[in-house]
Amino acid sequence: MNQAMEVTSTLDRSVRSITSLWKFRTWHGLILVVGAIVVGGWFAWHRSSPVPMWRSFDGARAFEDLRNVAKFGPRPPSSAALEETRQYISMRLADDGIEVWHDNFTADTPVGNIAMTNIIGIVPGERPSVVVVAGHYDTARLEGIRFVGANDGGSSTALLLELARVLAGRKNRLTYWVVFFDGEEALQQWSETDSLYGSRHMAEQLAADGRLKNLRALILVDMVGDRRLDILRESNSTAWLSALVFTSARELGYQSSFSGGTYPVEDDHTAFLKREVPAVDIIDLTPFHSYHHTEADTVDKCSAHSLQLVGRVVLATLDKLERSSQ
Repeated sequence: MNQAMEVTSTLDRSVRSITSLWKFRTWHGLILVVGAIVVGGWFAWHRSSPVPMWRSFDGARAFEDLRNVAKFGPRPPSSAALEETRQYISMRLADDGIEVWHDNFTADTPVGNIAMTNIIGIVPGERPSVVVVAGHYDTARLEGIRFVGANDGGSSTALLLELARVLAGRKNRLTYWVVFFDGEEALQQWSETDSLYGSRHMAEQLAADGRLKNLRALILVDMVGDRRLDILRESNSTAWLSALVFTSARELGYQSSFSGGTYPVEDDHTAFLKREVPAVDIIDLTPFHSYHHTEADTVDKCSAHSLQLVGRVVLATLDKLERSSQ
């Protein structure tokens, strides 16, 4: 009897052990299956979720363009060096599959008539509304100074080239014009008539042929490569568009580089503001206190990091404009 009870007790314990083991294995299997589904689902969602446009901007690649442009030397309007720069820009845009227009015109300047050329890279979108992203690619003509304008002229050129590459590699709702203005700098002394030749010409032409009404906004970049980047809130800029830029900078965690105070600046956005096109000037005036328009405006004053910060802020701003156009 005792032996039978012991055997029965042993069997009960064995059954309970087997049952517990089966339950453990069952629950363990369920956990593994559920875990696999969750992890697999996360990876599937991650693959299908679009990468934010701003992440694609490569500051190192932009900095390489800045370095190459500075190697051409001083690039005032009508110079051989500016023609080489024009060919470089056009080739880089074409390599990225972007349609390139050359807007040729003759500027009436205090030193005579000068042939100038704006370069326009067209990135088509689903809609005809156009956002212009622009900067100048010329440098000031300074007598007795070898002014290569790594930051003033070079940084805007480099940033626009990288920006164009990113825009060309994605599907856009809006149409983008990436514009390189000629003749931003004065030929003799800055005034309303001796400066901003390329942007004044383009705004006038677009107004004359009726295309100005298609422009939704203009974002201008100028002197955006300084190592100690401190972007100004330019006070002539359209308030809502400027707020969009600075909100994007804050959301990306770049607010410390976008705290340069408030100040009015005459720049290539001015002619468009006068014609009621929303426009913002993203500009750093830090160089005005040190190397602006001197031989010291060289590549070593600039950084890939600064180009990347500004480039990503511009792309985040464009993304907001894209989403608001839905």
